[in-house]
Amino acid sequence: MHDQFDVTLEDGDLLGEVELTTNLIIAASEADDHLSADEIDQILGVDPRPPQPRREA
Repeated sequence: MHDQFDVTLEDGDLLGEVELTTNLIIAASEADDHLSADEIDQILGVDPRPPQPRREA
């Protein structure tokens, strides 16, 4: 018999956020000092360069 309350929930965005948070926690626990903003950006995969304006064709 199928249990209507036995459902699997998966949220791709949430899983991605959990992975990023986990990576930050691991990096922070392994660091000897506070992580710099640049180090955090690198861990999160953030491109530190400011966005370039679009060129119109």
